[in-house]
Amino acid sequence: MKISGLIITLNEERHIGACIRSMQPVVDEIVVVDSFSTDRTPEICQELGVRFIQHPFEGFIEQKNYAVQQASYEHVLSLDADERLSPEMAESIKQVKQNWEGAGYAFNRLNNYCGKWLPHAWYPDRKTRLWDRRRGQWGGINPHDKVLLSGQEAKRLPGDLLHYPYYSIMEHVQQIQKFAEMDAQAKLAAGKRVSVYRDLVLGPHFKFFKLYILKRGFLDGYYGFIFCCLAAGLNFLKYARLWELRRRNED
Repeated sequence: MKISGLIITLNEERHIGACIRSMQPVVDEIVVVDSFSTDRTPEICQELGVRFIQHPFEGFIEQKNYAVQQASYEHVLSLDADERLSPEMAESIKQVKQNWEGAGYAFNRLNNYCGKWLPHAWYPDRKTRLWDRRRGQWGGINPHDKVLLSGQEAKRLPGDLLHYPYYSIMEHVQQIQKFAEMDAQAKLAAGKRVSVYRDLVLGPHFKFFKLYILKRGFLDGYYGFIFCCLAAGLNFLKYARLWELRRRNED
């Protein structure tokens, strides 16, 4: 059995080399679909010998499904550029190649936030990233993409997928603004409405309570607290923006 490794990129020179190198021992090809990066991403990919394709970005779901279509093999491993396979996860995938079962496999994702691992507030953050493309595709609502399998749930593989999303608090804040806008636009297009009490008052408070208390994010220290606050802030901002968009459309 052979596996195609897939990555989508836009100006990912900080991450892409480590991501590719973590995949190389377990996949039989690597395809990078790039949204016309202006940094060293294309150069790094070419140095590492991957198949490099440039394609206009229409959304995370659309771009990832396009990448799946470019794979040479039916079994695909899709990572974000800021993710890496841990050694234990790489070994698990090697074993799966010898004994594939079911439609796909999910990994626990361990997130590194501003240099601090968050094993409570943002864990296990399970993601399906290895599957038979004949039995699933990317779906969800942008920017919250997920793999949707037909007929079976994903089996879990031992090991962690390592994620390095934010090197500073301000990077997280900037991403929150971007994701809130994308989420609000997607909800608007789907005809979603806003409940001020449920979505703007209760929702953010419950989000913080869930992450910081129920998931014991308080054990993650200072950055655990900051992450929980900003995660609740995203929950508030996306619905506040949706409320604003709907109000403008109705005026």
